[in-house]
Amino acid sequence: MAFLPLLFLGCKGEKGGEVTEYVSPAPVFCEDSAYQYVAAQCAFGPRVMNSAAHDSCGEYIASKFKSFGAVVYDQYADSKLYDGTPIKMRNIIASYNPEAPVRILIAGHWDSRQWADNDPDEKNHNTPIDGANDGGSSIGVMLEIARQLQLASDSNQVKIGVDLICWDAEDSGESGGGNESSWCLGSQYWAGVRHVDGYTARYGINLDMVGGNNTVFYRERISMAYAPMVVDKVWAAANRIGYGKFFSYADEGGGVTDDHVQVNQGGIPCIDVIGSDTENGGFPSTWHTMNDNIKNINKETLKAVGQTMLEVIWTEK
Repeated sequence: MAFLPLLFLGCKGEKGGEVTEYVSPAPVFCEDSAYQYVAAQCAFGPRVMNSAAHDSCGEYIASKFKSFGAVVYDQYADSKLYDGTPIKMRNIIASYNPEAPVRILIAGHWDSRQWADNDPDEKNHNTPIDGANDGGSSIGVMLEIARQLQLASDSNQVKIGVDLICWDAEDSGESGGGNESSWCLGSQYWAGVRHVDGYTARYGINLDMVGGNNTVFYRERISMAYAPMVVDKVWAAANRIGYGKFFSYADEGGGVTDDHVQVNQGGIPCIDVIGSDTENGGFPSTWHTMNDNIKNINKETLKAVGQTMLEVIWTEK
């Protein structure tokens, strides 16, 4: 199915008195592939800063993007955690059609948290987590997007520029919510020092926790303040191709400190597609716990997000 050039969907409308089906120009997103990319990241172990697992996984991500025909930029930088610990960061940027003047960016973080500080068992609060959903899922979706960009037939090539940005050091912030600047260190760096001089994009979409069970995506408040037109574009695309149960208009979500904030402050309108729990509200139940592992990754959620991203890319003029 991943090689089919068109996605036929059962969304019907009236045209000339006849019932017509919407035919998406986007290829079919393969959730099995995305799942395997998440599993591969988790196999390295927790991708916490200054660890061998982190560095090895970074090499894996960059090499996969290169194998899918992307021009890959590595953005290395030194930084410090809120407690003064020095860290070495690596933002990984995969670009398609790098010469195209019209560009969009899709992003997500690839590091995982060094503490399971929300785990119900206090004994785990100093234990690093796999970050299958919180980190791994976004990268899994972006790797499958990259694969589909490479596989596109000559007659269905994307004309715009697409940049897939993997942020580092997003999830090492101080617990408690008071020190917002301690989070999203990779995107903070990128907002001040772009991977290409003068880089800009028409808009951005940041992905976070996009592979969990019982997941719904609400219209995040900061996204609505900075980039409501982008929110409308993405939610309309999801509903047009049949994923309205995931991309809900029922409620507006709260504001979240995430990498999209830095992109917005850097002058590019950017939204956050971030998972919420359908049953209890707030972040998914696995957030910052030992249960954020590959066993709790849901292929249907990966599919809903990935197919929506392909729809957005292939319908952008």
